[in-house]
Amino acid sequence: MKKCEKNILQLPLIALRGFSVFPNMILHFDVARPKSIKALEKSMIEDQEIFLVAQKKVDIEEPEIKDLYEVGTISTIKQILKLPNGIIRVLVEGRTRGKIISFEEEKSYFLVNIEEYLEEENDNIKNEALLRIGVETFEEYAKINNRISTDTIRNIISMESPGKMADAIASNIQLKLENKQEILNVFNEEERLFKVINILKSEIEILNTQKEIMKKVKENIDKNQKEYYLREQLKIIQNELGDKDGIQGEVNEYRNKLNKINPPIEVKEKVEKELQRMLKIPLSSAESSVVRNYIEWILDLPWNKETNNIKRAKKILEKDHYGLEKVKERILEFLSIRQIAPKLNSPILCLVGPPGVGKTSIASSIAKALNRNYVRISLGGVKDEAEIRGHRRTYVGAMPGRIIQGLKQAKTKNPLMLLDEVDKMNSDFRGDPTAALLEVLDGEQNYAFRDHFIELPFDLSNVLFLATANTLDTIPRPLLDRMEVINISSYTEEEKFHIAYNHLIEKQLKKHGMTKSQLRIDKKAIKDIITYYTKEAGVRKLERFIGELCRKAAKEILEKKKKQVRITQNNLEKYLGPKKYRLNKIIEKPEIGVARGLAWTPVGGDTLSIEVNIMKGNGKLELTGQLGDVMKESAKAAISYIRSKAEKFKISSDFYKDTDIHIHIPEGAVPKDGPSAGITMATAMISALTNIAVKNDVGMTGEITIRGRVLPIGGLKEKILAAKSAGIKKVIIPLENEKDLNELEDSIKENMEFILVKSMEEVLKHALLYKK
Repeated sequence: MKKCEKNILQLPLIALRGFSVFPNMILHFDVARPKSIKALEKSMIEDQEIFLVAQKKVDIEEPEIKDLYEVGTISTIKQILKLPNGIIRVLVEGRTRGKIISFEEEKSYFLVNIEEYLEEENDNIKNEALLRIGVETFEEYAKINNRISTDTIRNIISMESPGKMADAIASNIQLKLENKQEILNVFNEEERLFKVINILKSEIEILNTQKEIMKKVKENIDKNQKEYYLREQLKIIQNELGDKDGIQGEVNEYRNKLNKINPPIEVKEKVEKELQRMLKIPLSSAESSVVRNYIEWILDLPWNKETNNIKRAKKILEKDHYGLEKVKERILEFLSIRQIAPKLNSPILCLVGPPGVGKTSIASSIAKALNRNYVRISLGGVKDEAEIRGHRRTYVGAMPGRIIQGLKQAKTKNPLMLLDEVDKMNSDFRGDPTAALLEVLDGEQNYAFRDHFIELPFDLSNVLFLATANTLDTIPRPLLDRMEVINISSYTEEEKFHIAYNHLIEKQLKKHGMTKSQLRIDKKAIKDIITYYTKEAGVRKLERFIGELCRKAAKEILEKKKKQVRITQNNLEKYLGPKKYRLNKIIEKPEIGVARGLAWTPVGGDTLSIEVNIMKGNGKLELTGQLGDVMKESAKAAISYIRSKAEKFKISSDFYKDTDIHIHIPEGAVPKDGPSAGITMATAMISALTNIAVKNDVGMTGEITIRGRVLPIGGLKEKILAAKSAGIKKVIIPLENEKDLNELEDSIKENMEFILVKSMEEVLKHALLYKK
């Protein structure tokens, strides 16, 4: 026998609906009633102990004292989790039995005085016999039930305490609440296990009888009779719902659609197979909607439908896009090959350039020119491979990838598909979407592209793919290898002016519901907007400012009852505010230690005024102006070159020991990096050390080596445009950039002198103001 010791506790109480908690039992349940939540909060403030007791009737929403059982379980709160709608999920572990003595609080929450029963171990022969009977009975029950896990069975039969075994069995078998409460009410552990054994014996008898009845019923119902019975039932249900044809009618509709689209044989066979499955699956089954969704996706895809090409590409490109001659020429070549040999695997074009230069609109114009349906797929920020290839049908809410979705949207199998912002895809634990694109963009593979959702080969070889990117740095090499890159560089100020005057003003007037007679913008005002209000490679901000002028003009016309508003160079600031940018004009006269460099930025070219001061010191090199690591290394390379040529430049050979050199690039808030300022920094340092001034009308760009060689740079067009805006007439560039210079339009090179150099000595010869 076990002796029970009594201990009085005061604990908050939670009333349970429809279930009981036993000692040593771990479970979670949801708490939503205000009283229960307050009891839970009180428990968490105290020692996380709470009294759990079942209410007698499940349907009582706000139970009173009389509605609760007396015996419950003192439990420990292990974890709480707040869910939406004010629900709290609680994880508890039952500790010991307890009996309610009295209630201290009933209004805001139940606070009760409990008599706790602590059991002491006391081994005897009767206990051992009872345990063996309990194990045998439970194993017999578990064989018939088949719902109890092996781990649970193993855990229960290894128990050495009758009380714990009784509680464990009671918590793992299906019993009415009243029966479970009867077991919970028994404090004597031997009596408790004896009661559980009796209940198990009764349950075994019921289960055996149930099995015998089911076996007889199964034998009595013939398979044909069963099918006939179910089909008759289904017909009656369908008639009641007004669906006389039922699933068969739906299947016939799908079959007619399948015959109309006439897909490949493999697709036809797959759909027929799914239609047969659909007939066998009940409407109430979740699988039914999955099959329907799959069939509808396949039937909506354009397996054979195409649109024809027409010869009007050049006219549309000229109409929609000013300038970009090289780009247009390459696109027309590309389209010509497609027209002559449609089945030839042409390379996929990738338009690369800064924001706002018209990459996306070029794709739209090409689609219009070829009379192809246009689909734009935005890939910026895509991280999941399934976005390209789709999800397996086994997942809830599965759907095809963006390629198949795009084809459904296009409604033809040969649309122009724009893969926008292909450089902004990322990879994470869900896979690498750029790797999934490899098959899509490979002409040797994409004739049988398999989406994970569709699971059928779809021919993408007729799709005309175009990609856009702002930079090539983030595109993986294998993907870049599958594309032919066409660089779209910045617009010149002249090109921006023509685009604004001929296209953007008309577009914005139409967008704001105005006419040309209501708003006039002078040519000089447009040029001032380009120069002093925008600093970009494209025309996006320019269009935004023209839109702002339209809005302000509309307001003025209504408020002041004007017929026309005219924007001139003189009143521009009235509408757009003070000028936002200033021109980096050349300095008035040559200065010692000041050289003008040319830089490339994502929004176009710029000029950098590099200043150098020398002071007596201990050979320290100071670099300021938010310079990046590459630029700092260029400065160190220049120092090495100067030291190696100190004697030739008539500089003290120990200058690096007793002279501090400070290099500064103004506009310190703007980060700067890149190797192309190497020769500019070297020129400014040599000027400061030799006390020879740098010519003020010379701009330069080029990377320097420690031996004085001048290496090529990128972004030449943007840099020359920046030099021209600043009033620089003479530009020093690396000899290896001669081919880039020859490709530039004559209008850009007009009234400028270009000096091609391959060594630092040549740079100094043209940059420094030597006395004659």
